[in-house]
Amino acid sequence: MTSLIHQLISFSAQRYPHAIALQINTNQLSYAQLDKEVKAVAQGFLSLGVNQGDRIGIYLAKNQQNVQSMFACSLLGAVFVPINPVLKAQQVHYIANDCQIKLLITNKARLKALTPILEKFTELVTIIIIDAEEQALALQSLPEQFIIINWQALIVQEEKAITARKCSISPNDLAAILYTSGSTGQPKGIMLSHENIMLGAKSVSQYLQLTTDDKILSVLPLSFDYGLNQLTSCFLVGATCILLDYLMASDVVKAIEKYKITGLAAVPPLWMQLSKAAWPKGAAQSMRYFTNSGGVLPSATLVTLRKNMPNAKPYLMYGLTEAFRSSFLSPLEIDHKPNSIGKAIPHAEILVLREDGSTCDNDEVGELVHIGPLVTLGYWQNEAATAERFKETPKQAINAQGTPRAVFSGDYVSRDVDGFLYFVARIDTMIKTSGYRVSPTEIESVLLQLPLVDEAAIITSPSVELGQAIIALIVSSNDNQALSTKKILKHCQLNLPNYMIPKKIFFLSALPRNANGKVDTKLLQMNYNNKNVLT
Repeated sequence: MTSLIHQLISFSAQRYPHAIALQINTNQLSYAQLDKEVKAVAQGFLSLGVNQGDRIGIYLAKNQQNVQSMFACSLLGAVFVPINPVLKAQQVHYIANDCQIKLLITNKARLKALTPILEKFTELVTIIIIDAEEQALALQSLPEQFIIINWQALIVQEEKAITARKCSISPNDLAAILYTSGSTGQPKGIMLSHENIMLGAKSVSQYLQLTTDDKILSVLPLSFDYGLNQLTSCFLVGATCILLDYLMASDVVKAIEKYKITGLAAVPPLWMQLSKAAWPKGAAQSMRYFTNSGGVLPSATLVTLRKNMPNAKPYLMYGLTEAFRSSFLSPLEIDHKPNSIGKAIPHAEILVLREDGSTCDNDEVGELVHIGPLVTLGYWQNEAATAERFKETPKQAINAQGTPRAVFSGDYVSRDVDGFLYFVARIDTMIKTSGYRVSPTEIESVLLQLPLVDEAAIITSPSVELGQAIIALIVSSNDNQALSTKKILKHCQLNLPNYMIPKKIFFLSALPRNANGKVDTKLLQMNYNNKNVLT
């Protein structure tokens, strides 16, 4: 029975030693090979003085060194901190100092960008460069206090048994720290235990019905819990994970056809790009399922995707990194409950609570509260934020696993008579206008009903008369200006009460996104008064 992250690989190596675990372009690694390389990397870490509990930063694109480093950390009881490769030097500096990263694994290009501020990395001791030759290291203009080695030097170690470390690691121990995007202030490090990650893999592989025959295309950052899960759920069942860094949506379509992909997970921006891409006939013949999380998937986009991938079942999912994933909508229910975020995933229990902590009635809006062993360990060295979000499990919970803490999501939802959940809004984004509390999501969903609206976002402007005036930001692929402000307002007047109708409408070429692909509403709000940005 697997209970620690690295055992996902070692157990599959015993059962399917010759099966392909990981593929990047034409480079394939079997489970037996990957297991051996993870152990070699772990031995290299040991030789550098890595101890149990040390934080190891991994600032790389999706590649085999990235994967090997994460699982080698697990083997030693160290804590891996995957850093989104699109982050800039100052953001990496903040993360490294916040969780006291001791060792950083990166490449030459990213290290060059970090070099001007490396002396500010207070706890960093060792830097491993994956693509530098040994003789080139001397040419690096780096501060003398750092130990600099290349990847080859790390893994050219005599193989030694490291089983002594295994028995001291508990499933409840800290395994990884994932940093949020930081769209509302500095990012927070969310602490995940081995059990959190393992149960996430078991839960997803269960409802997606993953098998050893699956070929999963990994396009999401491994610093994103949704992206990390592509690896863990894949390795749990002995399937093949193909890592892909893409430039264009067409690259993803080509990869699906080339590798005969059976499963793909993505966020709405990529799905919208894929819905506009050209899909050669039969390109998606192998696709068995696709999943969405990280935001609402427009219904028009879903219709196109189902047409392009006729054999693939869509799974629409909702979650928060603090609890990994909370709910999913089964493909069998998508046409019956199209606006629902579904029901609780395996190993999760969901309550909908009023402000006083009592349970909401059917169709009553309340806060979504997630209970069960997928609830993470809180925020790294941030007791105040942890206490605000992670609270004692409510007494009315079934709580079959007996977990002491629940995570209060900060999301307003409702539950219908059949038990299906519906997202209403983030509590901290609710608009107060004309004396009413308004969900921006509700307005956005009405705007997205217009065929020419590709994306929509709602922000507000201070108003003496209204409290907050509603502003609509529209992205349309239409070039002939057929989608006018007048048409949008008429549509809103027919489908929304007067107090929800936007007071201003601006057309954008694209909505800004944070590192995890979510709409950066804070940036939109900050830029609102700059008409050159929004028009």
